[in-house]
Amino acid sequence: MPTEPQEQFIDVAGTKIQLRKAGQGQPLVILHGVEGSLDWRAYHRQLAEHFTVYAPSLPGFDQSRRPEWLESFSDLTRFTLWFLQELDLPKVSLLGHSIGGWLAAEMAVSCPQIVDRLVLAAAAGIQPHKGEITDIFLHGQDSTRQMAFFDLKTIPEYEELFGRKPSREEREIVVQNQENTIRYCWKPYMFNRSLPHLLPRLRVPTLVIWGKDDRIIPLECGEQYQQAIRGARLEVLSQCGHNPHLEKTAQFVGLVREFLK
Repeated sequence: MPTEPQEQFIDVAGTKIQLRKAGQGQPLVILHGVEGSLDWRAYHRQLAEHFTVYAPSLPGFDQSRRPEWLESFSDLTRFTLWFLQELDLPKVSLLGHSIGGWLAAEMAVSCPQIVDRLVLAAAAGIQPHKGEITDIFLHGQDSTRQMAFFDLKTIPEYEELFGRKPSREEREIVVQNQENTIRYCWKPYMFNRSLPHLLPRLRVPTLVIWGKDDRIIPLECGEQYQQAIRGARLEVLSQCGHNPHLEKTAQFVGLVREFLK
């Protein structure tokens, strides 16, 4: 079974959206966080052994273009629903990390009929009652990366991801991704005050995965998601920061596979 992706560009609203796709079986759409897709990682490959994985780059991230009118997270939600329509996917499972988790939650409360199952990994979107979501732009890329992982040296793909000096093109993409994160997620920063009040409408089976040592988005936010969505299950991974799919790949994939089967 091929688990390496085919890359294509999907036309949505006159804009080209980069998509990587691989695998077979029920459709699983993966929505990335602030660093973009980071290409095709081990967790993509392992999930593609069991599902048809669709991994788009959100508009303005990586090689995807952003239409000029797309300026807010609400715009992004509606646009991504349109993207699924262009793929002719009437019902899918959604897996989102960080801002991708927030996006998955917003899509689910907007059109619950299109979501089969929902996986939220260290998802933004909810304001913590205590503390705050870390301002990643205040700390800078290097410091934020240190904060985002429990232990960088234990990441299986560390050298491939971070062990070399990025090219000029890669640095430009990093800046572009940061600019569009600010565009979509600023004021209020990384949350929607309405979302906690909308989540109770969901009757979608939901798995919430969080790193116990997440220093970017507090575990409390995961607990709020679990409490707001009827029947949601929360899995907390020890010695894990903000990127469970990268830092605890085998455990993460096992949880997702068991939940979606």
